[in-house]
Amino acid sequence: MLGLPEGGLEPEAAGADQRVLALAPAAGVKKLLIYAPDAIGRQVIGKLPEIFSGLEAAGFAKVPVASVFPSKTPVCFASMFSGLQPAGHGIRSYEKPVLTCKTIFDALPPQGVRTAIVAVKDSSIDLIFRGREVDYYSEPDDSAATVRALELIAAGAHDCILVYHQEYDDLLHATDPWNDAALAAVKRHVRSFEELTAAFDKKWGGMPRAALFAPDHGAHIDPATGKGTHGAGSGPDMEVAHFWKFQ
Repeated sequence: MLGLPEGGLEPEAAGADQRVLALAPAAGVKKLLIYAPDAIGRQVIGKLPEIFSGLEAAGFAKVPVASVFPSKTPVCFASMFSGLQPAGHGIRSYEKPVLTCKTIFDALPPQGVRTAIVAVKDSSIDLIFRGREVDYYSEPDDSAATVRALELIAAGAHDCILVYHQEYDDLLHATDPWNDAALAAVKRHVRSFEELTAAFDKKWGGMPRAALFAPDHGAHIDPATGKGTHGAGSGPDMEVAHFWKFQ
């Protein structure tokens, strides 16, 4: 069973989400694929219902969740993978120090769970979880990260793979979250996830497994600039949904 041992995280870490436990098989899973696209909040999900309803039609369960404050990328991902509030893990602004607290990347490898992190070079996920017994793959862009992740899935050497993409976040900051170019990036993120999960299912069919679509925060338009931003403690920045599928 792929799971966190007693004491694997800090004592203050949040417990497991009971909604997710209710979806999971009693015996747990042996393989886990986590896809973490940046800045896809519930508001953009609502703007592309035809895209995200496809995930639900494919058997993914939508689980609404709240981000942490400030809703900045390294703050959020540090909380997501440590179970700690920002005061507990120490990242409280847009900075990328290596975390010193326990995370799932500390807890899983000692249990024999071989883990890989595939991310765009110098992104938050690429940097803040360094120094663990994890295989790190720093790629030049989202497309290269997808190719690398597909190679790792096909090779079958890892039990847990985390893949990070950032194009939508890049575009919303350069323009706004709702223009055609930004929304096209969201569609590409979902297609990438579908491609990864198809390869994951083909490789591990018959093996107890889970796939997770796990964004960090949402976004809004800054009235002063007309461009996209995030970091607020309420509203669309904080409203996120994760999609889980257990097999």
